[in-house]
Amino acid sequence: MTKKIAISGGAGFVGSNLACMIARDRPDCSVVVFDNLNRRGSELTLGRLAAAGVAFRHGDVRIASDVSALGPVDCLIECSAEPSVLAGQDGSPEYLLNTNLNGALHCLEHLRQTGGELIFLSSSRVYSIPALLNLPLIATDSRFQIKEGAGGAGWSADGISERFSTAGPRSLYGTTKLAAEQFIEEYRSAYGLRAVVYRCGVLAGPWQMGKVDQGFVSLWLARHLFGGPLAYIGHGGGGLQVRDLLHIADLYDLIAPRLDGVGDEDGQVYNVGGGAALSISLRELTACCARLTGRSIAISSVPETRANDIGYYVSDTAAIRKRTGWRPKRDLEEILADIHRWLCDNRDVLESVFGAAKS
Repeated sequence: MTKKIAISGGAGFVGSNLACMIARDRPDCSVVVFDNLNRRGSELTLGRLAAAGVAFRHGDVRIASDVSALGPVDCLIECSAEPSVLAGQDGSPEYLLNTNLNGALHCLEHLRQTGGELIFLSSSRVYSIPALLNLPLIATDSRFQIKEGAGGAGWSADGISERFSTAGPRSLYGTTKLAAEQFIEEYRSAYGLRAVVYRCGVLAGPWQMGKVDQGFVSLWLARHLFGGPLAYIGHGGGGLQVRDLLHIADLYDLIAPRLDGVGDEDGQVYNVGGGAALSISLRELTACCARLTGRSIAISSVPETRANDIGYYVSDTAAIRKRTGWRPKRDLEEILADIHRWLCDNRDVLESVFGAAKS
């Protein structure tokens, strides 16, 4: 019997890549994506989706009837979101709240009424900003790192685990994701909905139309290739901020077996990222981009730290590794090489897209 897999936000970076990979590997699955094409560059994915045999529906998770039009599905991968941690800071949070929270609720209601399981892509930004800013970091020449031998509740040299504090402010974006997680828990309890939550760190790979506040790896490489301004913003302006990266194909490798059912992962919440081995600072990323492209560019410095910005986040993925055996297969070099190849192969289109992106 053919399984029906639906992906909300399916024309975005994460959704479109997952859709194409599922269609490539699972002839027993019918894949349908829906998206409102609000994100810059998302329209460029439509040709890829069609070529992969993925059905596209123009729809909006903010509108319950659009979600209902999907009909019954075996699995819904919910990755529609306004993903910027800065969203709502300089104006109304209406779009953010309606997309991230109300959209998730519409997906839950659809599954409650028609059946099907949920794979919810949450975010590392659910964790407390004050607690992250209080980590005992030391500055080396190239990055921030946790002081040797230090550790506490939910944090260590291995990174941030699921036990880390979610108390206090975490950004409007992070709050929408945490609230959606809590509603998933309630729907499981009240209606028997089966679901698993993955709190993703920084995802990277081809077809990510990067900006400073989301998709910064693609942006950094694109600026080195195509030109344009870059800046080390905040935390002294030295580019020492650290994140761990995860190739989109490694996320797919984790999700693919769950298309047949979330199994004993039902109700679980996991951190998903590259971990300490795939962590990198902006300063280190700059050096990698210069080496890969053969071009060095000037990076300006803005010492003042913006609201919601943190100096260090690395995913501790011990829980998901212990439960499933999953671990990333692609290293930093492969992540950057894949993005670089994509930028070069599609330069005619992407140069104008990234040129239009404002830092």
